[in-house]
Amino acid sequence: MGQRANPAFAVGAVAVPAVALLYALLFAPVVHHIYVHVMAGVLWTGIDLFMALVLGPVLGGLSVEARASVFRRFTPKMAFLMPSLAVVTIVGGVTLAERVGVFPHAGPWTALLTLATTVPALLLLGWQFDALDDPRWIVAFAVSLLGGGGYLAVTADAFGMTSPTILVSLAIVTVLSVLGFGVLLPGEVRIYRQLASGDPDPTVISRIGMRNARLSGVQGLFQLAVVVAMVYLRWPAA
Repeated sequence: MGQRANPAFAVGAVAVPAVALLYALLFAPVVHHIYVHVMAGVLWTGIDLFMALVLGPVLGGLSVEARASVFRRFTPKMAFLMPSLAVVTIVGGVTLAERVGVFPHAGPWTALLTLATTVPALLLLGWQFDALDDPRWIVAFAVSLLGGGGYLAVTADAFGMTSPTILVSLAIVTVLSVLGFGVLLPGEVRIYRQLASGDPDPTVISRIGMRNARLSGVQGLFQLAVVVAMVYLRWPAA
């Protein structure tokens, strides 16, 4: 997939956000941490809304073959860029909220977020690839379930209620993560598998690509809801 995405783009799309996140977590002052989180979120939200509001309607007016041709070039790049932006936005936001003191009892809530995200996403992944009985999927699911459960058990003593705004944000982030990593990313992998096959089916490529474009609009709406929650968290009296 990296070759189809352009190796330089694939490396940059992963490495630049990853380096920015590591800087924010390990070295940056709060203002730089805010910048990394906000910029990743702006890019993630903007691209999703662009796909739903601009690209989707344009592609909807094309033939199946023309749509498939666009997705052949577009999907491999998105498979590297969007997960990177999502991870930086979510991890950067959770750690920033804890850092500035607006996320009380962050440990157990983060453990719950991890468990509520990885388990449904892996179930959706296994279902889409008909891999629920594949030993590799079973091992990955068991590691996720046991690891997430262990993380929650270790942090359970520190459990306590957090603010309603944080709860709403965590719920939205859970939906975004499950949708992104459990539906959209597997869809992109399925498109790649079609492209890598000896006889790719333009109908399948077009169908999955258009589904992902529509779901990107759903993602965008949820992301805008998070923005509202973050503004309210920052200026509750306004």
